[in-house]
Amino acid sequence: MAEIIQKDGTWTFDGETLRLTPGRDKNVGLLRRTLGELPVPLRAVAGISLEQGRKAGRLRLRLRDGADPLLQVTGGRLSEPHDPYQLLVEPGRYGVAEYFAEEVRTALLLDQVPADPVDAYLLPGPSLPLSVSAGDGTVSFDGERVRLEWNWKTEDAKAAAGARTLALGDISAVEWLPAAGLENGHLRFLVHHSPTKAPAKYDPHAVELWGFKKDPLMALVAAAVQARLPHPAARADGGGTDRGEVPAPAGPATAAAALPAPAAPAEDDHDALLRRLRELGDLHRSGVLTEEEFTLAKQAILKRM
Repeated sequence: MAEIIQKDGTWTFDGETLRLTPGRDKNVGLLRRTLGELPVPLRAVAGISLEQGRKAGRLRLRLRDGADPLLQVTGGRLSEPHDPYQLLVEPGRYGVAEYFAEEVRTALLLDQVPADPVDAYLLPGPSLPLSVSAGDGTVSFDGERVRLEWNWKTEDAKAAAGARTLALGDISAVEWLPAAGLENGHLRFLVHHSPTKAPAKYDPHAVELWGFKKDPLMALVAAAVQARLPHPAARADGGGTDRGEVPAPAGPATAAAALPAPAAPAEDDHDALLRRLRELGDLHRSGVLTEEEFTLAKQAILKRM
């Protein structure tokens, strides 16, 4: 098993799944802390990189397009403290971070994981039930219904319509947009046969966001709903998935059960694994890896042989 522990969080990799656990540092965003440990199947990974800086570096995990409902609904708009797919790395741990990245790259190569987009979610989305209060309302989601309730800051015309309950089947799409500069953001649910161009301030199917601390948590609600809607790629082409179907993700166990077992290394990969063992020995002798890190990494490779 490969592991890197930082104030920003801990990433581990057992050859099949990466587990991204947020740290308790004050710089870790509320969304990451609320999301908790995030298991990412190797099949969902497109690549990993280490960016080195003078004061700190970053490990960045890149997922295959369409694999994660959170990334699907946020569209790269999550700010750094809230992004679960990057980890701040101290300069003194660059060697361990590069080793970790190389372990993931090697597994991607050995398991022949493609980097192309998928047309079914490979991650199940945030756990349910969810309830978040931010901006001018509170949104709750139990997997079947979305409920929107308003607070004292809600525009009178919108509040007068009262709370709204939307069945999942009535929702055609979900939008999350963070506040930026003087522009407010929103969480909006698009309803079948009820198109609207009204600003979120007046839309009874939207919560207006003003850029406060809890705004990013609305992205978790958006992702949970997105995970249970038809995948955008499947809707576009009417086809199945690279697994032959479009399941409705119900939870981590369901998503894990839907993934095939990783392929065993081919005989031609035996020499590559031996080379990797020699490289680990060099890293250990040069002091880049501790005795414990070297032992864990060596066991992981021997298990693959």
